[in-house]
Amino acid sequence: MVAPLKRSSDWQGDYDAIIDVRTPAEFADDHIPGAINLPVLSDDERVKVGTLHKQNAFEGRRLGAALISRNIADHLDRVLADKPPSWSPLIYCWRGGQRSGSLARVMAETGWVVTVLDGGYKTYRGHILDHLNPLAERLKPVLIQGPTGSAKTHILNAAKNEGIQCLDLEGLAVHRGSLLGFEPNQDQPSPRMFDSLIFDHLSQFDLDKPVLIEAESSKIGACQIPKGLWQIMQQAPKITISASLESRVEFLIRDYAHVIAEPERLDRLIDGMIKRHGHDVTQQWRDHVTHQRWNELVAALITEHYDPAYRQSASRKGGDVIGTLTTDRLDEAAIASLAKDLAGLMTKI
Repeated sequence: MVAPLKRSSDWQGDYDAIIDVRTPAEFADDHIPGAINLPVLSDDERVKVGTLHKQNAFEGRRLGAALISRNIADHLDRVLADKPPSWSPLIYCWRGGQRSGSLARVMAETGWVVTVLDGGYKTYRGHILDHLNPLAERLKPVLIQGPTGSAKTHILNAAKNEGIQCLDLEGLAVHRGSLLGFEPNQDQPSPRMFDSLIFDHLSQFDLDKPVLIEAESSKIGACQIPKGLWQIMQQAPKITISASLESRVEFLIRDYAHVIAEPERLDRLIDGMIKRHGHDVTQQWRDHVTHQRWNELVAALITEHYDPAYRQSASRKGGDVIGTLTTDRLDEAAIASLAKDLAGLMTKI
């Protein structure tokens, strides 16, 4: 029995799966969070079809049909092989046209109830552009702040276990927000994908309750915080983490073990600090790296680079400090305890 082929502009409906049929490169650039990529054309195949279509439209369509048919057959034999008759996915491509329609028609003929997203990815992206900033402006943010090495992100994530709504911007940006903030073997999302991830998280919050966010610069690595969210963060109340220098050094050595494992990368990063700190200071840091004096290096970076920058940044920001949590330990137990205390402060807002 042939199932009906539906069309809808609602990408947030009750679907068993969301299928993005665009190329892997298009999918990597941005997609609906939670979608799976079942491309009907690979990146190279799309280029070949497009090039041939400009020369001879009929031959371009013929080649496209052949390639798409083979790829759809492969998806049916692999990813879709175990899907029951009741399975009901949403399918989209760039504009909701030929690529999504090709897979949707075959799946409908098979018997699945398939919905094609009207307007495709462009409908979704338009919604994000129209609604991300207005949604962000409805938040009740509370910022967790503190100098580098205060384990803010770890405390924020531990606060989720205390029932606190948390937006981990560094986690979404795949970057720790500092000069040494790259994550090993991971790329940052594109600006569009970063928007999508933020919107997806904001959409799940109870906007009548506060949301805990780590205080950040307007950019996290290469990712720009959306304007509406950034503006509301500037005047948000703050909770400060005050940790001893010794505990911060120990924490950073644990948390940045991947940096210590690549001294050559660390050396290149120090190159970028010469203009601000001069050759004498940066040469001392290089000597620490050469002789693997990690405690001395981290303490020097904290006191000479990160803390002055933090004090300067904090002095420019608005918002009241509603509490300070002080600690001389940042091990797992201490982080859990700080998260519990932070949750207590959040309940008073």
